[in-house]
Amino acid sequence: MAKNFRDLSEQEILALAISSEETDARIYADFAAGLKTDYPATAQIFKEMEAEEDEHRRKLIEDYRRRFGEHIPLIRREDVKGFVHRKPVWMIRPLGIKTVRNQAEVMETETRRFYERAASKVGDASTRKLLGDLAEAERKHVTLADNLEKEYLTPEVKAQEEKAHRRLFVLQIVQPGLAGLMDGSVSTLAPVFAAAFATHNSHAAFLVGLAASVGAGISMGFAEAASDDGSLTGRGKPLLRGFVCGLMTTAGGIGHTLPYLIPSFRTATAIAVVIVAIELLLISWIRNRYMDTPFLRAAFQVIVGGVLVFLVGIWIGSS
Repeated sequence: MAKNFRDLSEQEILALAISSEETDARIYADFAAGLKTDYPATAQIFKEMEAEEDEHRRKLIEDYRRRFGEHIPLIRREDVKGFVHRKPVWMIRPLGIKTVRNQAEVMETETRRFYERAASKVGDASTRKLLGDLAEAERKHVTLADNLEKEYLTPEVKAQEEKAHRRLFVLQIVQPGLAGLMDGSVSTLAPVFAAAFATHNSHAAFLVGLAASVGAGISMGFAEAASDDGSLTGRGKPLLRGFVCGLMTTAGGIGHTLPYLIPSFRTATAIAVVIVAIELLLISWIRNRYMDTPFLRAAFQVIVGGVLVFLVGIWIGSS
């Protein structure tokens, strides 16, 4: 069971401070290692902050030895009530640069408050001064981060990091989502409109479209997740990619299926055709926006394919 902070002895407070600084240093090292490939300048900032935490730990150990000897009991944040639970870095990959910077700010704020409270509980003048100095150092870490950012994150480097961030977003979210949206929007056209024109029954067309959309979403989701684990391609977590791909596949098919909730077959079909046109234009815009494909070329490729599948569905349903 976690212990209340107010019940800690001075020896336990110092031991907790030492383990906290060690943990923070290792987290910053993990940040630096995780960012060095795509964001080398930001990785260097965290290397500098890791060195700062190591220096704080060294000073705390010196003070602990002076007062309590060589043995330092293992007391961690999770053993004391009131600390924010931090996920290990390996559990939150792939690292987002903004997420990492925000997490670092939270860490520094929490550590500063800890030192301020700890200083008020300690009677030894030297230890109290050390804790107060460390609280001030944590407060100045914001300035340190700003200075390091100015030193390492030049406009050119920032532009490179933004480009790398966009590339990762495209690889991990846009590509699987676009593949799913294209598959869901185009591949379900034939069964939906074949069922609609074969039966002239909105309910039957809706059931076929719903089954085709959900089935395609499940199939595409599993296929994307199993395609690669992201370790070599940098495409991120397979489960996330599979979820995005499957969700967008289902959404692509559901869009032109929902109009068949309208009992009137002709009205439902007219609305469905309009929605199909919107879906194809949306896919063309996404390809233009994120895949750098000229809009007219993207529209021609997507619309031609969509119209062919649409006509095949009508032909089969009318035969």
